[in-house]
Amino acid sequence: QAYKVLKVFSFIETSLYFPFELCTKIKMAFLNIQATITKCNKISPVLPVLFRKNSAFLSASFMKSSAMNISTKTTANDNNKEITKSVFISQSRDIYTNLALEDWLYKNFDFTNHHIMLLWRNNPCVVIGRHQNPWLEAYVENLDKTGIEFARRSSGGGTVYQDQGILNITFFASSDRYNRKQNLEVISRTLEKEWNLHPEINKKEDIILDNDFKISGTSSKLGRPNSYHQCSLLVDVDTQQLCKSLKKDEQLSIMTTATKSVPTSSENLSDLNNSITVDELIAAIGWTYLRTSAITQKDEGWSFVEKQRGFQMINPTDEWFPGLEKLRVDFTSWDWKFGKTPKFNIYKNYELSGPTHGVMRIGMIVDKGVVAEVLLYLPDGVTWGGLTGTVPLVSTVAGQKFAPALFGQIEEAIRLQPIKFAEKPAKRIDIAARV
Repeated sequence: QAYKVLKVFSFIETSLYFPFELCTKIKMAFLNIQATITKCNKISPVLPVLFRKNSAFLSASFMKSSAMNISTKTTANDNNKEITKSVFISQSRDIYTNLALEDWLYKNFDFTNHHIMLLWRNNPCVVIGRHQNPWLEAYVENLDKTGIEFARRSSGGGTVYQDQGILNITFFASSDRYNRKQNLEVISRTLEKEWNLHPEINKKEDIILDNDFKISGTSSKLGRPNSYHQCSLLVDVDTQQLCKSLKKDEQLSIMTTATKSVPTSSENLSDLNNSITVDELIAAIGWTYLRTSAITQKDEGWSFVEKQRGFQMINPTDEWFPGLEKLRVDFTSWDWKFGKTPKFNIYKNYELSGPTHGVMRIGMIVDKGVVAEVLLYLPDGVTWGGLTGTVPLVSTVAGQKFAPALFGQIEEAIRLQPIKFAEKPAKRIDIAARV
């Protein structure tokens, strides 16, 4: 019965408010009852502190009681003073809103003596790292057709597909307390204690199971004075949609210095233990985090939890976080999603049928997402408009925002002039052709 009551508390409407101290006392009482009745102390402690979605209430209660300092100015960190912790749970399922929330906290919060774990989920989307190339990581045009959002995050790392079967976890701390491995150990300890799994943290700081299967990747942003470490746990993700979304356009070849994702074998936690759900993980990982001292990194028990600021349901809007909507607009913009792409060369091959079967290649140099130059590469023995070899093309495509469909426009223009096959290689003429 105590367990059922605890589960009911975890689903209380967010319009209600319970002081953290009261919640903790209730939780401890029920835990003691459960332990006495069943002589078993393994119970999922699910009891978030919930807040109204009202900005006035937030200002009067949330900000005041949590003693937040929404300032980029930090004070000297007293190493002898224990750091308090909060677990924030985003109520949004919009990738752009959640990225904006992550960025807002990083830019505006003082984490000197208050660390935060942000838990969030998204509707179906593909998210690339800050320094990645969209067309190298996914079939962007297919994402548009299937209604899957495409986003670029502020932190580095590789590309991921996400839906509500993935739990995102962001650990916020001051830069001098940044430690990715310790953060991952919070997750690993939870999986071992609650579900008897035995995860390992590899050299790349991914969480793996069975020496092979990856259940979480990692990315981070380290600045001054703040830092954050973000990871994504595969709980019950749609693996078929994951594969489809990350399938690349094989007709395109790209040369770039952008960070490339490394494909790895992955596995859902729910496939290993069907009792694992996102909601259960939110509760279990959250409580492990609150029990763990930011100073010693040891599990200090339930008495330590009473000193923390608990679970808080977050409504990521301008009312709660002034300026957040502007950040969201920035994350949705073409300039951010595509204009931030490192300079790259992209090519597409076209088979030629003739006396000598060769391959004609069209290339584009793309800088900041915009086509800077168009080139035509002709194989030996093939001429076009009296030209051979590498032919710079003067085209209206130059200056446009890059999209793979531009290759079709160039191809149509090229085919307006006949492609000839010579018995002897034609003399190279170093001029630009207009298409």
